[in-house]
Amino acid sequence: MSDHSPLYLVILAAGKGTRMKSDMAKVLHEVFYAPMVHHVLHATAPLQATKSIVVVGHQRESVIASLAKFSLEFVVQDHQLGTGHAVLCAKPAIDLLEGSVMILCGDTPLIRSESLKEMLAQHRSRNSILTVMTTKLENPTHYGRIISDPNDTVLSIVEEKDADYEQKKIQEINAGIYCIDTKFLFKHLKEIGTDNSQGEVYLTDIIALAVADNHPVHKFVNPAPHDVLGVNSRLELSKAHHELQLRRNRSLMAEGITMINPETIQVSPESTVGKDVILHPGVEISGHSLIESGCEIGTGVLLYNAVIGAQSTIGAYSCLNHCKIPVNSVFPPHSQS
Repeated sequence: MSDHSPLYLVILAAGKGTRMKSDMAKVLHEVFYAPMVHHVLHATAPLQATKSIVVVGHQRESVIASLAKFSLEFVVQDHQLGTGHAVLCAKPAIDLLEGSVMILCGDTPLIRSESLKEMLAQHRSRNSILTVMTTKLENPTHYGRIISDPNDTVLSIVEEKDADYEQKKIQEINAGIYCIDTKFLFKHLKEIGTDNSQGEVYLTDIIALAVADNHPVHKFVNPAPHDVLGVNSRLELSKAHHELQLRRNRSLMAEGITMINPETIQVSPESTVGKDVILHPGVEISGHSLIESGCEIGTGVLLYNAVIGAQSTIGAYSCLNHCKIPVNSVFPPHSQS
């Protein structure tokens, strides 16, 4: 399969997310300064897809409005009848039944571009009909289990609610990300039934259809389980925020920025921090702030859309919004005796 064959992205963002205990659509809950679905779209950007399609349903107007800055096509799933049904709703937006469709969920904000690129490259190099991303968890509860043959080829995916006692012991789980041959996908989607505990059309059932057609189903094993897990609760929301916060801080420290207790420091993706800046505990830099080189930002400082000139010192617990501090400043200024 050519590296230049069509690639359609289908992002599933129609669900309610009942475990969030919220009136807001799940994919709109913010994780590290942006709705979680934004992080998914940023991760897919390097794939340079032919088209990116978002399946919306619950609170569709709000979801569409939040995604205005992205180049997307939207399709509507009026009734949440399962993941297979959601993908089927995307068919009218697929211009050519060629190449591949990559399917992702809008509630996986930790997924990395590198993983998606590697998965797509493997899928294409093997001329696969179907590749599913998997990972291994110590506690796989709530996730679909991967059933494999002795050659490590996928035979089926069994959802938690349909798994028997032995299947629930399996630690390899479905990460919910697929690369599927476009023709095969839409030829077989309508064949999937609703013979499961939820009475829904499970996309995972397409694995069995591929096996029945003697197509090997390949797996792409993601070695970092936390990168692929969905956000289904407020606790998982906080964990995802923390992980993205630390990824950002590791990147900044690698660029020459000192952080004292980085777990307590937050720097928004849109903010810029120069080299040799020292950030003390509890600092939050948000909006489109700019901290020029050689600055020292004291404990508990809050900066929003602030520009701090080079070699300046901002005293502890200062709060600066929409302002500009000149080069070589000390803020607040020392009192005159």
